[in-house]
Amino acid sequence: MRAMKETATGDLVHPVPPPAPGAEQYRALDFANSALTLPGGQHLDLLGTPEAATRWLVERDLAPDGARLYEVCAARLRALREQLRALLASRIDALPAPDGALRAVNDALTGAPAAALLRWDPARGLHRVRAHPTDQIVDHALAVLAADAADLLTGPDAERLAACDSAPCQRYLLRTHARRHWCSVRCGDRVRAARAYARRTRATAD
Repeated sequence: MRAMKETATGDLVHPVPPPAPGAEQYRALDFANSALTLPGGQHLDLLGTPEAATRWLVERDLAPDGARLYEVCAARLRALREQLRALLASRIDALPAPDGALRAVNDALTGAPAAALLRWDPARGLHRVRAHPTDQIVDHALAVLAADAADLLTGPDAERLAACDSAPCQRYLLRTHARRHWCSVRCGDRVRAARAYARRTRATAD
């Protein structure tokens, strides 16, 4: 069952489309597509609030049930998403990878400590501590997503990366065959309808 976008009053409006092809295989692709353009030009950010970002992470096993993120954490997720989208776009267009995007992904890859760190203070002397739980959750999620993105961008599936051809959709996908360049049935129907309208318009003009 597809999730629905909720209004401020809790009313359900446009359904959120199913994951784009490849997004269930690569969480990084799903992450890059977590900001959506809906019919009518409406926008939906699945990481737009701390609560939404928490839900997104929990549903993808990147945070435990009961986790609570703050806005600074959600903002870190959104920032990495934009850098990842820049890397995907450069890979699809065969352009040099942006330095800032590479740096952001590499920082995320190395940002999650593998063990409790060694600290010292006058009262306790040398001791080991883990990062604040909330920070650790986000660091871990960012590291997992960055590693998945690196695997996608450097592996054989990178050749199948494409941007959805159905404006104004901004999602990325892995092509299932050479001709498919849209991310969902809805976007495919929109493309076909636009082509049919263009043909009718040309016929009328002739």
